[in-house]
Amino acid sequence: MPLRSLVQGIVGDDFDIEVLVPPGASPETFEPTPRQFVGLNKARMVFNVGLIDFETTLLAKVEDQAKVVNLSRGIELIAGTCSHGSHGHTHTHGIDPHVWTSPRALQKMAENAYEAIRKAYPDSVKYETNYRLLQQELKALDERTAARIAASDVEYFIIYHPALTYYARDYGLRQIAIEADGKEPSAKQLTQIIRQAREDGVRRILYQSQFPASAVEVIARDIDAQYVEVDPLREDVIANIEEITGIITQR
Repeated sequence: MPLRSLVQGIVGDDFDIEVLVPPGASPETFEPTPRQFVGLNKARMVFNVGLIDFETTLLAKVEDQAKVVNLSRGIELIAGTCSHGSHGHTHTHGIDPHVWTSPRALQKMAENAYEAIRKAYPDSVKYETNYRLLQQELKALDERTAARIAASDVEYFIIYHPALTYYARDYGLRQIAIEADGKEPSAKQLTQIIRQAREDGVRRILYQSQFPASAVEVIARDIDAQYVEVDPLREDVIANIEEITGIITQR
């Protein structure tokens, strides 16, 4: 998970950082194990996005609430366009949880993480230095992302699941999601997406590794486009955003 790379960027290897959601799983459909419930109370700090219902339920069981750190605090949130109620989870109050896909939101998340770490370890010069270096990297990522998008003629992108909402907003793009409200598109919606993609010469359709490629194969074939896998949950968040930007801006 991207949250791990943020925290590790500040504390380095001083602590074991455990990720609740394993690789390949989706936070929106994840079911924590009893062992993980126990582990939360043993942890020194618990970092979370704070926007997914399973987090709310799980973290309410943490005995010391002072060690629970909501990394999305202070970010301008966006109403969710996807729901996973059929899997037992929905987004908290209908909010899109994918804040970590935007370099600008990541800067605020890093700030929130450091603020909590600084309170726990106020004398650590190392953590302050690491934090400042991390923020420099995230600011540079933001500037590169904005420049690459501005230099391209891209105005929107098509993706299966709406996981890049914050990225799209912060860089002036439109995200056209094939899936809406956790459901497959209607025939009418699909026809509209295909028509617009043909008119605009869309060459790539994105889909997340947490979903099957078959979800976008039909549309890609109809418009003679490539379908490209992306993973919003990849741990190396800086490299991941660079790669996603390259896919979106590629001519």
